[in-house]
Amino acid sequence: MASSGRQHIILFPFMSKGHTIPLLHFARLLLLRHNTAVTVFTTPKNRPFVANSLGGTGASIVTLPFPTPTGTDIPAGVESTDELPSISLFYKFANATEAMQPHFEHALQHTLPRPNFMVTDGFLWWTLQSATKFSVHRFVYYGMSCHSHSLSKEAVHSGILGGPQPNDELVELTRFPWIKICKEDFESEFRNIDPNSVAYQFNMKVISATIISYGMVVNSFYELEPVFVDFLNTEPSPKSWCVGPFCLAEQGSKIYPEPGVYSRLQTFFPFFNGRQIFIFQSQFYT
Repeated sequence: MASSGRQHIILFPFMSKGHTIPLLHFARLLLLRHNTAVTVFTTPKNRPFVANSLGGTGASIVTLPFPTPTGTDIPAGVESTDELPSISLFYKFANATEAMQPHFEHALQHTLPRPNFMVTDGFLWWTLQSATKFSVHRFVYYGMSCHSHSLSKEAVHSGILGGPQPNDELVELTRFPWIKICKEDFESEFRNIDPNSVAYQFNMKVISATIISYGMVVNSFYELEPVFVDFLNTEPSPKSWCVGPFCLAEQGSKIYPEPGVYSRLQTFFPFFNGRQIFIFQSQFYT
């Protein structure tokens, strides 16, 4: 119960290993804290990977049905991006996750004690609606560093992606003049904007939900990229909480979390002592 001071953390991998693995490491890191429980939500075909990764821990695993996308080229039974016949189907696959929302909300409604906040992957924009419905704070998780996030944000704000220069011409970033980037550093959907495209509409939903979320959890630490952490935290966007590196708790590792990791976790958790934590995360890269 909340009054007991027990922390309950829930993770929900989105179905791509590149983001799933770090947050499974995060689950192990959290389980090292006293009086903390972790529950992982996943889909039927992804459950074996999650169960194997968390073997030997006290983590619980809950399986929710994954929708079979209709009217797409995605074969029935595909529940992970590494199973897609082409990565060009990613946006259709990611959009299909919205059909999981009723199952997610049913789980929220029947989970006790009542959650106080959740951490969900940025691709799962619709979880913000669920969080709002149940008056729960939503934190966002992306698989990128503050450095990468800052450069992407500055490239958009400075107009570089829509500029007249050739795609391979390096351009100095205004906020970070020691760094130069070119259009080819970004995927084509960010360089050739089409408001009617599936990619544009998906990215707008993701960005809009991120902007009004409660905060962002980052697999990094302040001393590694202080300039970029400060940049993100002075801009009108969710505060970035650097509580990594998660991999220090990897199974079988001889490296154990040094005091700095616990210190960073403590800066994140005091606001929610004795409450329940939800981490619902999404994976893209394989």
